[in-house]
Amino acid sequence: MCGRFTQYEPRSHYIDALNPDVELALAIDEVPIDRYNVAPGTRVLLINQREDKLYLDPVLWGYQPAWAKEARRQPMINARVETVSTSRMFKPLFEHGRALVMADGWYEWKKSPSDPKIKQPYFIYHRFHAPLFFAAISRYHPDALETSDDDGFVIVTAQSNKGLVDIHDRRPLVLGAAEANQWLNPDITSSTALALLTEGAVSADEFAWHPVSKSVGNIRNNGAELIQKIPSPLV
Repeated sequence: MCGRFTQYEPRSHYIDALNPDVELALAIDEVPIDRYNVAPGTRVLLINQREDKLYLDPVLWGYQPAWAKEARRQPMINARVETVSTSRMFKPLFEHGRALVMADGWYEWKKSPSDPKIKQPYFIYHRFHAPLFFAAISRYHPDALETSDDDGFVIVTAQSNKGLVDIHDRRPLVLGAAEANQWLNPDITSSTALALLTEGAVSADEFAWHPVSKSVGNIRNNGAELIQKIPSPLV
């Protein structure tokens, strides 16, 4: 799954890695975003494509359509790649709301095999510290005068493999730059978009991780110290 991540570099850092020649709908700056503990229920800068231009829009992390609210279901923050293109909740977003979350890494909590109540957070990132692009799907009305009740986005997740499975059995689906640009293209077919997710994800071999302080568990904490390696992990 993905329940916390970081987005701390300047906007230009991510866009240059994604596509330095793309036409942007707005100017981007060199000011660091400085978010080291992005949590669900907050607004997150989301990359989407409209009319051949890229936009960075602040969209709520979490999705809860009207029928889910009536059923008193909690907002969803992740969508499984296995069902994202077919489920009642996510199919419309998959077809018309594909987006990217730009990130530096994400956090997962590893459980102790002897006591599942004991959990150790780990920070997971590209081994060369390259920007990450999480596949996301969204519902968003950028031209609306008022924010719609069902605006929001979720991050697509996949099964972990290789060493990552030792930390958690799910992970955000990270796309390479070429695949991420295709994913944003609203003209590709749903089958092509699904193939990008199943065939174009960044390999688990490309990631590194280390244990970090349990302070990341408190959403009020935010700072570079949260991603620093600690010497004596619980698990």
